[in-house]
Amino acid sequence: MEWHRRRAWAPILFEDEERREERQRRDPVGPAKPSESARHKKSSHPTQNGLAVHSLQTLMAELATRARVTYSLRSGLKPIFKQVPEPTPLQARAYERIELLPVAGN
Repeated sequence: MEWHRRRAWAPILFEDEERREERQRRDPVGPAKPSESARHKKSSHPTQNGLAVHSLQTLMAELATRARVTYSLRSGLKPIFKQVPEPTPLQARAYERIELLPVAGN
C-alpha cells in the first residue's frame, strides 16, 4: 500500500519521479544520480504547483488534520449537524493524486 501511495504522491514528496525511466538508461553498475526534478525539489522545496514538498510522514500528518465533526444538541436527539472542512490545497492535491476526490461529508 505504501509503495502505491509513494508512487502516486511522488510529485508532492521528496521522491524522484523520473527514477523508473532513468533506471533503464543509466549504467547499472554506477551510482544512481538524482534527476533534475529531484534536485530542484531538494534545493527549492516547492512542487511544480507551488506547494511545499513533504516526506511521506509529514504529508500523512497534514492529511490527518482534516476530520468530519458531528454536532448534536443532546445525545440521540435531533437535530444533528455534520461539518466537513474544505481540504487545504495540499490535501486536495494529495486526494486528487490517489483519485479520492470529492470526499463527501455524509
